[in-house]
Amino acid sequence: MDFTFSDEQQMLRDSVSAYLLKNYDFDKRRAIVGSDDGWSREAWAQFAELGLLALPFDEDSGGLGGGMAELVAIAEPFGAHLLAEPYLASVMLGGAALATGESDVSSQWLEKVMGGEAIAALAYEEGNGTPDPSLVAMRAERADGGFSLSGEKRMVLAGGDADVLVVVARTSGEAGDDDGLALLLVDPAAQGVSITGYTTIDGRRAANVAFDNVQLGEDALVLENAASALRPILDRAILALCAESVGAMGALLSQTGEYAMTRKQFGVPIGSFQSIAHRLADMKMAYTKARATLLYTTALLDAGQAGAKDIAILKGQVGKLGRLVGESAIQTHGGVGMTDELSISHLHKRVLANDALLGNSEYHLRKVGTL
Repeated sequence: MDFTFSDEQQMLRDSVSAYLLKNYDFDKRRAIVGSDDGWSREAWAQFAELGLLALPFDEDSGGLGGGMAELVAIAEPFGAHLLAEPYLASVMLGGAALATGESDVSSQWLEKVMGGEAIAALAYEEGNGTPDPSLVAMRAERADGGFSLSGEKRMVLAGGDADVLVVVARTSGEAGDDDGLALLLVDPAAQGVSITGYTTIDGRRAANVAFDNVQLGEDALVLENAASALRPILDRAILALCAESVGAMGALLSQTGEYAMTRKQFGVPIGSFQSIAHRLADMKMAYTKARATLLYTTALLDAGQAGAKDIAILKGQVGKLGRLVGESAIQTHGGVGMTDELSISHLHKRVLANDALLGNSEYHLRKVGTL
């Protein structure tokens, strides 16, 4: 397998990196996160113009047909610059769920998502940890030629900004069953929908969404028996999360190395101290190992050879190694590494938040032993 980016993929990566370097430095990012929206609609429009919002979707759906390597090429810079825009939420989760449908309604929403005209959010997590779709318990009862939806979804990324919600609910069976899951379109403004928005520890926007006897028509159904379609969506989202984390790890390593070579004690750079040098070496090895696992798993996914064990190894490794890199960066910087004025703490929080989504490192490393 060739683990290097092609010329086209490297050009894509360079263009995204150049845009973020010019328009999305740490101070600008802090201002964006602190704004009312919590993300930049100007940047989102630029992403649409660059084709990034249509990148992962196949050409039959109006997308660009990009693979996992193209996704990693842009997700690493996203992580390094702590992107606050809802790319993961609207493209990798909500948009990918819409792409599984064959109705005109889902196709129209997907077209708007790819064009940057709408935000889609996947309402999936239920608060007890549902890394496996079969664990979803929320029910959608058949009623009057449609569905009656009641229950609550938690940690819905971009849930407060969404123009459409794609809700994972159970039309039959019990939690633990693969059969009986469905994807349903819900208008966030519909009667019975209550949205409580908040900011996550890493600066992204999310929401808890409650459904109180929400009435849906038959046209709200995107896909029945959705478990088999959901798993690849979640696998690709995990890859995007891990690529972001690896990008953040690279930024932590670079900034910490630079700090160690310029910060002086006793008249010499602290990087010359054996303990700091060993810590930087450990950080470098952890980053290299995480990125190698990321690129290997990306190649497996693009070749159609990745299994559940490969995804679990990736998520477990990146979560564990990312924590090591982040904690080492903070320790090297000392107290200033914990402040909001320095990007180190924010990069570490992005790594921790990514680890918590879709099953943390402990869950996935335990899962490896069962596969």
